[in-house]
Amino acid sequence: MQTFSARPQAIPNSLWRNRGLIRASIIREVAARYKGSTMGILWSFLIPLSMLLIYTFVFGEIFKARWANGSSKTEFALVLLIGLIVFNLFSECVSRAPSIIVSNPNYVKKVIFPLEVLPWVALGSSLFHAVASLFVWLAAYAVFIDVPHYTILLAPFVLLPFCLFTVGISWFLASLGVYLRDVSQVIGVVISAAMFLSPIFYPATAVPEKYRFLLYLSPITIAVEQTRDVLYWGRAPDFISLLQFYIVSLIVACLGFAWFQKTRKGFADVL
Repeated sequence: MQTFSARPQAIPNSLWRNRGLIRASIIREVAARYKGSTMGILWSFLIPLSMLLIYTFVFGEIFKARWANGSSKTEFALVLLIGLIVFNLFSECVSRAPSIIVSNPNYVKKVIFPLEVLPWVALGSSLFHAVASLFVWLAAYAVFIDVPHYTILLAPFVLLPFCLFTVGISWFLASLGVYLRDVSQVIGVVISAAMFLSPIFYPATAVPEKYRFLLYLSPITIAVEQTRDVLYWGRAPDFISLLQFYIVSLIVACLGFAWFQKTRKGFADVL
């Protein structure tokens, strides 16, 4: 029986060895998403632009929401969109993870395929749309606020541990979804709950101080808050928290990968 390495060093090794396959798969997946549409890949920019206009109108004009005292409706929409971009990156990957193996049975049964790269492909596709949304956000910031802060250059360093965390969770759910098909249903509820329990539609300071620490137990909160700091507020990230985030994300990625590698031997039997 074939054995699969579950060691942490196997993660970068697999990523590098299959880099061409991952890149081609991401391109194919992004292209397939817009195949047959008139606007094509332009939708990846038009959708976040539409979201920005809708949120500005709904929260600014109807709900009169403001992020802080004295802030504008435009500020609320821009701050809100950052949170949604980060959260959508996570939710797209995690919601697909339980079915990512089940929906590709040929990769398991008939083809010698590095199954561990599938969560990377899902992440890459989600990252493409997140980056497109960020370009729209930067354009809106430049038009309505000012020249973007130089701290935007730190955004990749803030999002990297979040991506590692997301892939780690995806590996775990991808394997679990093969054996427990109900995971796909449960994860939808969990993602919806996570969206409202994270400071996306409201600032963390809106939560009573005695309960606020619960928000920061979630990696989503840390990623959202630190991304807002470097993009909108022009502040450097909290490097202590960021270092802790890196450590936790590496642990989650290693554990998720190990779980996937240890359990993948039974995929063919179940499928």
